Amino acid sequence: MKVALVVPHIFMHRDILPQVIFSPAALAIGLAEGLQQLGAEVTVFSPGPVGTSARNITADLSLFEKELKGRGYGYTDLLKKHPVTFVSLARQVQAELISKAYIAANNGEYDLVHIYTNEEDIALPFAQLCTKPVVFTHHDPFNFLIKYKSVFPKYKHLPWISMSLAQRAGMPPDTNWLANIYHGLDASRFAINTQPAGNYVAYLGRIIEPKGVHLAIAAVEDYNQRAGEHLKLRIAGKHYAGNKDVYWHEHVLPHLNGDISYDGFVQGDAARQNFLGNARALIMPSIFDEPFGMVAIEALACGTPVIGLNSGAIPEIIEDGRNGFVVAKQKSNADTAADISAAISRISEIDRRACRQSFEVKFTLERMCAEHLAAYQTAIQKT
Repeated sequence: MKVALVVPHIFMHRDILPQVIFSPAALAIGLAEGLQQLGAEVTVFSPGPVGTSARNITADLSLFEKELKGRGYGYTDLLKKHPVTFVSLARQVQAELISKAYIAANNGEYDLVHIYTNEEDIALPFAQLCTKPVVFTHHDPFNFLIKYKSVFPKYKHLPWISMSLAQRAGMPPDTNWLANIYHGLDASRFAINTQPAGNYVAYLGRIIEPKGVHLAIAAVEDYNQRAGEHLKLRIAGKHYAGNKDVYWHEHVLPHLNGDISYDGFVQGDAARQNFLGNARALIMPSIFDEPFGMVAIEALACGTPVIGLNSGAIPEIIEDGRNGFVVAKQKSNADTAADISAAISRISEIDRRACRQSFEVKFTLERMCAEHLAAYQTAIQKT
């Protein structure tokens, strides 16, 4: 099987990826590698070159780069200073890349095209011009932004792959779901730690209000007050204080003290293994409907239990009482934080070996790739 894996997001570029949080990049590269191990021939279409052993076709970025050079900016500098200009230039690149994949498929170079990231609003209307099957994966909630929810239902008849059953809630009930495939990680990337060395719980992710960092802070403060302890909350991830972010300055920064700390932007598997593997638990207090939650399966791979709210796909990852606890969102932040605090007090009930086992059963890269290959075969057979 010859597969065109199209990842047109402008962040898919080795010069940009180290500076941003963009989990679809690692997932796409892992998918390409895993599909090849299963015998498929994969070509990754990306705006810039990426680290993959698969064939890699890139866009012509020369005019984009000329604009950057004239301004004296890098990619992320332009995004911060002139986001509308950045998006306009990026979408031109994305359209070019998608058209390349469709033309190549029409010329018989591919059996199937998989549009893998959130630029499907460009790819959708032109899929009818591709003579080979085109399948779609989206990495946000389908109703997350107006540009998505205003167009995706028009193309509900096309083959879609969801990453969780919860993600499907934003699409019409009669959407043509080809498969539901949970994300996966290479099992060798992280190792179980049955004896965590740290007296802390962890938060790892973007430091923005929808991720609920303020609830994790309030929960640990509540726990320490009730238990008379000094359990630490170590917060890691990217904040946006440089953009005069009100959330960071009003809801996070004032709470940083002996028990609440900020560890910065933790990068690389070794650093994440240390940070997650030595935590008593990962706190995942997202208040929006998470379409998945990669950090949760990273924690489980380390044997670390996860405490998360009943938001989106989180209850599909957490088996309540076995690999962590699912906490229901309450009407008030104080009540929600108190319930997270109560879950923290029960974390010793969770067997860390069961956490790793749940990862190995449901969330490995090998399983993810095998399920994608099966879905592709189904799509081709239906054509």
